[in-house]
Amino acid sequence: MKTKELITSYDATNDILAGKLLDEKGFMANYTIGNGIFLNTDENNMPTSFYIGEASQKLGVDKEVLKDPNVAVAIDSDDSGIDFEIFISSNKIFKLKSDNRFGFEISEMWDTN
Repeated sequence: MKTKELITSYDATNDILAGKLLDEKGFMANYTIGNGIFLNTDENNMPTSFYIGEASQKLGVDKEVLKDPNVAVAIDSDDSGIDFEIFISSNKIFKLKSDNRFGFEISEMWDTN
């Protein structure tokens, strides 16, 4: 699994967790992969960022947990499915499996460390 540097922010007032890969600018498409989680892709249809509104509710954790800056996201996909996992300080807090109807195939860990 390839590791890439992630930049994240958590807005506790609006309960939004967002992250993007370092050195990526903008996005071409925005896909919902389920549970209110959105992946944004570049011109090559490769994921470059994510957005989660009502994050504490959707991820099933307290807002204080999401304030931790040590966030990692694992994305593993093939032509049929996407596995999306979120880790806070190396603890898995969320996992989502969805159909891959978007056409990208990757195996990456996005990490703030």
